[in-house]
Amino acid sequence: MMKGLKNLFLAACCALSVAGGTANAKPAPLDRIVAVVDKDVVMESELNNRIEAVQRQLSSRDIPMPPDNILKKQVLEQLILENLQLQMGQRGGIRIDDWTLNDAISKIAKRNGMSVEAFKKNLESDGLSYANAREEIRREMIINRVRQRQIAERIQISEQEVDNFLKSPEGQASMQIEYRLGHILIATPDNPTPDQVREAEKKANNISIQLDKGANFSEMALTYSSGQNALNGGDLGWRSADQLPTLFAKQALKMKEGDVSAPIRSPGGFHIFKLINTRGNEKHMEQQVHVRHILIKPNEIRSDLEAQMLAKSIYDRIEKGQDFSELAKAYSDDTGSALNGGDLNWVSPKSLVPEFQKTMKETPQKVISKPFKSSYGWHVLQVLGTRNSDISNQVRRNKVREILGNRKFEEELQVWLREIRDQSYVEVRL
Repeated sequence: MMKGLKNLFLAACCALSVAGGTANAKPAPLDRIVAVVDKDVVMESELNNRIEAVQRQLSSRDIPMPPDNILKKQVLEQLILENLQLQMGQRGGIRIDDWTLNDAISKIAKRNGMSVEAFKKNLESDGLSYANAREEIRREMIINRVRQRQIAERIQISEQEVDNFLKSPEGQASMQIEYRLGHILIATPDNPTPDQVREAEKKANNISIQLDKGANFSEMALTYSSGQNALNGGDLGWRSADQLPTLFAKQALKMKEGDVSAPIRSPGGFHIFKLINTRGNEKHMEQQVHVRHILIKPNEIRSDLEAQMLAKSIYDRIEKGQDFSELAKAYSDDTGSALNGGDLNWVSPKSLVPEFQKTMKETPQKVISKPFKSSYGWHVLQVLGTRNSDISNQVRRNKVREILGNRKFEEELQVWLREIRDQSYVEVRL
């Protein structure tokens, strides 16, 4: 049953219950339609529930409430756009089954450091129904899938755009190495006496000795540090070198992950650093395979059995000494590699179909595989070599594509939402 019809059914039931009551019974409020949206409707109860949710959210973040009429108008517009997207999802056959929904809820709970049971209790303590929350999450997942389908195909990222971003100040900043430092400060007063300096130095050295013996850095920071991040176990979070004080940056550049520095004097006292982690400088290595193949596809005039027999014949001819490259040029249906004698060059195994991966892995180098079938047809292949390749530049460029893609997605989303709103029948009945 469509959501709109279901809501109308509930409204009708509500009206019947009022009509069938005793003369002294207090009338129940009747739900009504506040907007007609193509083939569906938005009910007043939906609008009121959403307004209450928005008010709770704004209140929890100490954000001033807009006037009631403006809030109602904004929330109704949001519901109209959601309704249009849900109808598109329904027409497109998008469904979120209970298993997928349960998995999503489990991940949401985990991100918030809770079990699913704790997540349920937390909702209930806030006066929210778990059943309603499930349906809201299901709605959001359907809407997200609709958006991915509709907008992703509109987004194109050129190699020139990637190059321009990498050359820009923003791109260079985003590609910088970042450091996650732990910090313990044993502070000295302004204009300290020699005795105060010696006492602070002694305390810092004692802490350093305990750390060398395996003491937990976070616990030591919580107990002894006067730094601003002491309550976080001394964790300064992720920062690039130019976002760190000069003294901190100099130490970070000298250290390896896990290293703890000796106490370092500054005008403010004695500092001990731990390089917890780095990111942005990772090398990404990938095993690649140099492989060539001949593909024989079934088609309108060649059955699957005939394709198999032709692949077997080609295999036999290679085994008898005929040149692989020449046979690939003459027979292979993979037009992209046929002109190169079947050579796919260096490829990542994970970019190939499972059957090809499996046969490639099982076939010794320089040996011709027996004919095997994949979703494309019948193949014979030969592994020419393997190597570990540094694909860090490729990973970096893919990261830039993701950044640019996310930006374009948000821009295209706003354009697309205006388009579907303008192209739809919407009657507001507030």
